[in-house]
Amino acid sequence: MTTARLLRDLAARYERPQFIEGDPSFFMHQVEGAANVEATAFVASAMSFGSRAAFMPKIGQMLGMAHGDMDGWIRRGAFGRAFPEGSKEPFYRFFDKGAMNSFFTAYRDLMRECGTLGEYVRAGGSHDALSAVKRICAAFGRKCPAVPNDAKSACKRICMFLRWMARDGSPVDVGLWSGFIGRESLIVPLDTHVMQEAARLGLMKLSSASMSSALRLTAKLAEIFPGDPCRGDFALFGYGVDRHVDYRENCESARIARR
Repeated sequence: MTTARLLRDLAARYERPQFIEGDPSFFMHQVEGAANVEATAFVASAMSFGSRAAFMPKIGQMLGMAHGDMDGWIRRGAFGRAFPEGSKEPFYRFFDKGAMNSFFTAYRDLMRECGTLGEYVRAGGSHDALSAVKRICAAFGRKCPAVPNDAKSACKRICMFLRWMARDGSPVDVGLWSGFIGRESLIVPLDTHVMQEAARLGLMKLSSASMSSALRLTAKLAEIFPGDPCRGDFALFGYGVDRHVDYRENCESARIARR
């Protein structure tokens, strides 16, 4: 089987409702209302670093604090009770509660000025993913550590959020921004794991998780998934899962054979 055929098969197998379980996209599917889905998705994406076992409960905790209304909780400034300004009390990894306050304050100010993050991005004339990434970085990056300062790095979590927002007709992605961000412009969310899987598949070897590397891999995936390169994100995820399942099964078979 060719690499392209393998990736298409994996994308078809993994872009299903079952993908949501255990994925940070889970949280945006638990709330109602476009603005609330968008806000929940952005907070979930911003906090999706480290291990899923660690960050998933933290995202769930914040959604619980908001009583399922992330948009209203941020817009009203109600987050200040849980995350006091300047607090050094740890919250998650290198984020203390003061850093979380900075993140939510920047988001609240944007909401009050523009309505929603989507309206802010669209007002800046962003009609492609790269310009949207740059605009989001400009709004948050200098004010809080949850968002990169600029688009020189791969900006993996923002690219993941944009996949959720711009791809419609998907059981996973919600497509709220599909009217002004084309799926053909989306950038694959790149991290070291994706780089490793791309190398194992023979797609390409990348030396760093930079935006230039993300764009190179995206261009390669666009050859396999014309007009929808981020469908390849599901395929690369699936390849990693399948490879590890096969490895565990082979180890188990070898263990039984040694008995």
